Amino acid sequence: MIRHETLNPPPHIYPVNPWKIIETAFYPRFLAQTETIFSVGNGYLGFRGNFEEGRPTVQNGTFINGFHETWPIVYGETAFGFAQTGQTMLNVPDAKVVKLYVDDEPFYLPTAMLQIYERTLDMQSGTLDREVLWETPSGKRVLIESRRLVSLSQRHLAAISFQVTVLNDHAPVVICSEIVGDQPNQSGDKDPRQSKGFIHNPWITEDHYGRKNRLMLSHRVKNSGMVLACGADHHIETECEYSRSSSCDGVYGKVEFSVDARMGKPIQIFKYVAYHTSRGGASPQELCERCERTLDRALKLGFSSLVKEQRTFLDDFWQRADIEIEGDPEKNTRSAGEMQQALRWNLFQILQACARAEGTGIPAKGLTGQTYEGHYFWDTEIYVLPFLTYTTPRIARNLLRFRHSMLDRARKRAREVNQVGALFPWRTINGEEASAYYAAGTAQYHINADIMFALRKYAEITDDKSLLFNEGAEMLVETARLWLDLGFYSERQGGCFCIHSVTGPDEYTTVVNNNAFTNLMARENLWHAAQTVQFMRENFAEHYANLVHRTGLAEKEDQHWQEAADRMFIPYDEELRIHPQDDSFLDREVWDLKKTPKSHFPLLLYYHPLVIYRHQVIKQADVVLAMFLLGDEFTREQKHRNFDYYDPLTTGDSSLSACIQAIVAAEIGDEEKAVKYARYAVLMDLADVGGNVKDGCHIASMGGTWMVAVYGFAGMRDFGGNISFDPRLPEMLKSMRFALTLRGQRLEVKITHEKTQYTLGGGDRLQVTHQGEELTLSIGETIERPNRPPPIPEGHEK
Repeated sequence: MIRHETLNPPPHIYPVNPWKIIETAFYPRFLAQTETIFSVGNGYLGFRGNFEEGRPTVQNGTFINGFHETWPIVYGETAFGFAQTGQTMLNVPDAKVVKLYVDDEPFYLPTAMLQIYERTLDMQSGTLDREVLWETPSGKRVLIESRRLVSLSQRHLAAISFQVTVLNDHAPVVICSEIVGDQPNQSGDKDPRQSKGFIHNPWITEDHYGRKNRLMLSHRVKNSGMVLACGADHHIETECEYSRSSSCDGVYGKVEFSVDARMGKPIQIFKYVAYHTSRGGASPQELCERCERTLDRALKLGFSSLVKEQRTFLDDFWQRADIEIEGDPEKNTRSAGEMQQALRWNLFQILQACARAEGTGIPAKGLTGQTYEGHYFWDTEIYVLPFLTYTTPRIARNLLRFRHSMLDRARKRAREVNQVGALFPWRTINGEEASAYYAAGTAQYHINADIMFALRKYAEITDDKSLLFNEGAEMLVETARLWLDLGFYSERQGGCFCIHSVTGPDEYTTVVNNNAFTNLMARENLWHAAQTVQFMRENFAEHYANLVHRTGLAEKEDQHWQEAADRMFIPYDEELRIHPQDDSFLDREVWDLKKTPKSHFPLLLYYHPLVIYRHQVIKQADVVLAMFLLGDEFTREQKHRNFDYYDPLTTGDSSLSACIQAIVAAEIGDEEKAVKYARYAVLMDLADVGGNVKDGCHIASMGGTWMVAVYGFAGMRDFGGNISFDPRLPEMLKSMRFALTLRGQRLEVKITHEKTQYTLGGGDRLQVTHQGEELTLSIGETIERPNRPPPIPEGHEK
């Protein structure tokens, strides 16, 4: 139940547009939010939506995925196995600054007399554009046009076009392009979700130089040893006379163009920016050389070619990933238009968070802010991997391979907490556990099962045997070993396999016995490991032999995993006919959410953890999430009863809940709640539902909005790799269209209230199920079927 009823900023700030986010006036009040909204990135490099002139700003942010500093975690009272080293993604040198002076007067938005102002994030071109008409104190009218992009096709490159035209006079104009080091890092001592500041200066200056139009800085990070080089080069086009100067020291570099501007004659600067990083294997000099090559290539290509490349990349992305919705003209079409705009922006931000995230994960905020310190969580596997698996499987594969690269450290972490096998870190950048609060961190052992769940879905949908038999099987063996070691057969529970002292997805209920979500997901993990090992042993002897060599797998280990899974204890209350969230959840006092002041949400910022832990109150979907992920293991009645019980207890304090609640509400036929939660999920950031979009995008929630459309409104389910649909299109929509990539084949789906059309746009032959009827599609074939009305939810019968 979402408790934040005010959606800010108000809708008029972003006019409804299906492909663009447009800001039509400068709103200082919403500066922090718009820095997030207008972010651009490619998964490796990200720029917050700061203005070129560098101020005003709330957080001037430039981030590189995985580039971090480490620091010792200090405990007031430590214990064995606690995480020892924190990791924080750094705010790296800022190379997007281009300052403007006319008649020696700086262009500064808060004091400038603006006759025109428009800033646009174009999701088809992948650019951030701005047009400003500034009247100086002396009456000179100056047109400023800029375009910014972080290249999706060239991982290490960003570019800015900055054009100035004095329309009604001549004037001395100075354009100063800068690289600014020593950027501040976010610090939020009162909010545990925000990044920590550093007592020490993490940067050690290495090489730096400036020549003609080119600047270069390189740094080493003090504790992590990571190395960064940042370079910029420039090209100027103008009929006006100009001179140029440049300088560069260890933390600051600039190229300054002094121009005798003539009336109506444009002055255009093209700025190309390159970032290269290393975990310490490459020297600063080598990284500078890499930047040199990137900049040379960019200058040769030119800005217009980069813009074309960007558009080509995005045309391909939208062909595979777009969800097109059409509002019912007799209903609230503006609401549908807002949903379309926000949904596309969400998918675009996911792309910007992961397109070139090669050898890294996806930070919880992408590359739009430092909240959660740039860490990777289970968010990726459960909320983002479904979208990527069905639209961009190459990226999904990269992310799963990145998890495998952590396996040795996960093995080490398991030993640190006295277990066998491997325990993947709850939050991390470099593979080491960075959660300093074990109750809501390390105790979330379900991270193992979440990763393996994503692996299974990916393998079933893509038929990628190579990943499954190599990296996947090795992870399955080690995670299954951990579950078998962690749990035990309990005589008190009739010999069932129980798992104690763990935390499920709901972080308002910690260190409990038999968390239903954890047990269900662990059972899935164990079953999948046993089945995969058996299948390899019987059908792929060479792969099986390699697996035995890598893991020391004993011949009958898989039988023990199978037995533990078969005998797994799944909590169930016969009286209420629901699945208790854990053994003791139903014994706690129910938190009275209606009497809780709205100003006291999220609860974690206003109540001691022990107060929260004593109550039935839920931060994010737990049992309800299990019912979505493992829906074939629940009856329809159980889904109704579980949802009705847990929904009123859920605070909405986590952005991860609304999307899941919307999907399950749609499945059980509660359209009112499905639409309400879907709206909250889709508008989570654009409408600032949680009041914290200033800190960065909610990437997992954005992935969840794709799931709302496809799993919720289209009613898709993919148990065992079998694709079925049971559409639940809400009344506010007239139609919905999307595409899925299934085992290399392209399935196009169009849903209206009356019917659903399935078209195999690429591939050979594909089987899907429509409301229980099996359909076989051939290439180019369209099959149309009527939609049965959704069932009336229990308790709503007339």
